[in-house]
Amino acid sequence: MSALANPLVSRLSPPPIPSVLAWAREYKGGKGPLVDLSQAVPGYPAHPEMLRLLGEAASSPKTTGYGPIEGEGVLRDAYARHMSDVYGASVAAANIHITAGCNQAFMSVAIALAGSGDTVALTNPFYFNQETTLSMLGIKRVLVDCNTENGFLPEVQSAEKALAAGAKVLAVVTPNNPTGAVYPPELLLELFSLCRKHGAWLIVDETYRDFLPEGYGAPHPLLGIPSWEDTLILLYSFSKSFCIPGHRLGAITAGVNVVAEITKVMDNMQICAPRAAQVAVAEAMPILADWRAGNRLEIARRADALRAVMSGLPAWEIGALGAYFAFIRHPFAELSSAAVAERLAKEAGVVCLPGSYFGEGQEHYLRLAFANADAASIGLLADRLR
Repeated sequence: MSALANPLVSRLSPPPIPSVLAWAREYKGGKGPLVDLSQAVPGYPAHPEMLRLLGEAASSPKTTGYGPIEGEGVLRDAYARHMSDVYGASVAAANIHITAGCNQAFMSVAIALAGSGDTVALTNPFYFNQETTLSMLGIKRVLVDCNTENGFLPEVQSAEKALAAGAKVLAVVTPNNPTGAVYPPELLLELFSLCRKHGAWLIVDETYRDFLPEGYGAPHPLLGIPSWEDTLILLYSFSKSFCIPGHRLGAITAGVNVVAEITKVMDNMQICAPRAAQVAVAEAMPILADWRAGNRLEIARRADALRAVMSGLPAWEIGALGAYFAFIRHPFAELSSAAVAERLAKEAGVVCLPGSYFGEGQEHYLRLAFANADAASIGLLADRLR
């Protein structure tokens, strides 16, 4: 008899990005250069100073051994100061846990908060890596409806229903992946209050926080609420604004008791996040503040370029758009979203993700990660989508 793999893992589909890139490899170039809107990566390089700092830190003997499980003190301090500035609230280094990317942040928090058989509520559509993480851990998931008429914002009544039925955690992403929807501060406050009412945790994945519109202000008031630590956990990624996704660096902001539980998980999962990247980013945070602000404006220009293109394509409809993403309703009612995405990749040289990858009832949508392409490349969609 053959040995079998864990069915919680083997029942999952293969990672989605490679499958979409396989379609792109069949594009013959007839429409011009490939327009890759598949993956949420910054379409410009890291700053030379960031690269210098990474090189220096990587070549130092001090970063070759194990480091503190919770993260390097210099980065926990620097990020706590940054969070305090962003939110106008007091965040301490003890509230920070550094991880090897935001996916690991979510997985370690999920393990720390929920066990096999517990239920976590996700929005529909959801970020697929969060859903597969829960599935492989044996954690049940319930979906919170999003209002397609209101830019895919989660419906409070649906969240209340999930929490009242026993969901231990509500996890949201804002600005959202896949839709790009930005959840208003008052909505996040409502969701926080619901979680507190039902004794549940609210996880807010803020990976794309740095790309909120200029002058937006604090993304929410939650860190200023007394005893926020008993309800709230924030997740973040350094990959996007510093353009270093390959160095795998993320952060968790939580109460000290939760940080202690996450530390137990991380000791078994990774021991510590990459040390050289932590040291380099800690030094880069104040130095590259203006450069990062400029990148926010560049991403906004790309968003504007996509809006302009879509305004000339009345058969296509923007469901939501913001930060790195647009969730676009395609006009081919008789085709699945996977069939449309495959044809676009192979025939038009436009690579994007099917809406069906992100949840139930999303067959009419495609996710476009427009941050990965400059405005000129985005302009090519005007002809490619006709």
